[in-house]
Amino acid sequence: MTGIIIFLLRILLAAFLYAFLMWAIYTLWRELRASQIMAVGKKAPSITIRNLDFDPPLDHIYQSAQLIIGRDPSCELCIANELVSAQHARLSYHHNQWWVEDLLSTNGTFLNDERIYTPTVLVAEDELRFGKTHLQITFADSQN
Repeated sequence: MTGIIIFLLRILLAAFLYAFLMWAIYTLWRELRASQIMAVGKKAPSITIRNLDFDPPLDHIYQSAQLIIGRDPSCELCIANELVSAQHARLSYHHNQWWVEDLLSTNGTFLNDERIYTPTVLVAEDELRFGKTHLQITFADSQN
């Protein structure tokens, strides 16, 4: 008799264990799915790049989450300057921030007159320099 009770308790314990594991996996799946849907729906804020070399300065507004700056006509922002590499730098939006990254350019990318070697976070009113070209960065949420 006691053997049957112990056997039934073991089956009941195994059933509770499997139910708990299924509940935990379902909860994790639901949270991952919700965060994936939220990440897909999130768009990068527009970025305005002001070319300070013109009088008055020339503004370029971009809506994409990534843009390449360089001398190559296929770049999103093409700079006609012999000191700028074909693909000089990348601006990208991730982790809720805009980042600038030098793409192994010959003459370097300068952020606020300091050369950058690793991807660096941009803030509003930052100045970028590629060769002799000076650009100023502003974001959609920082404009009036």
